[in-house]
Amino acid sequence: MISEPANAGAPASVAQRNQRYVFLIGRLRSRQMTMEEATELFALMEGMLRASEAARTALLRTPPAPPSLAAPAAPPRTAPAPVGGGDDFLLLGILAMGAGAGLIAAMGKRMQDLASSPAPGSGRTVPSAAKSP
Repeated sequence: MISEPANAGAPASVAQRNQRYVFLIGRLRSRQMTMEEATELFALMEGMLRASEAARTALLRTPPAPPSLAAPAAPPRTAPAPVGGGDDFLLLGILAMGAGAGLIAAMGKRMQDLASSPAPGSGRTVPSAAKSP
């Protein structure tokens, strides 16, 4: 598994991660993914979700712009409180589905390879014991 570099915010590392993500998605779609690649894809997807969530919470925490003096004072409208963090569960569900698909594809490929390869020693036969009278 490839670990993320120390300067994760650098544009070159972001481009490399994006290229690796596209490569791994291609391997997943063509069902040629190994377990190590599935784990790496899971880590990349998890990092993307963390970055997205961090950006979303940072956007929510920024104070709103002060109202201009020329605008008439309107009663403040409050947004409805989020119920159970639906976005969080949606992101987690997407992550789990992607990881599950990758793992299933990798396990299916491995099982297919095991089924198509001959077992060691399958060409030899063991003579049966002679029957005694």
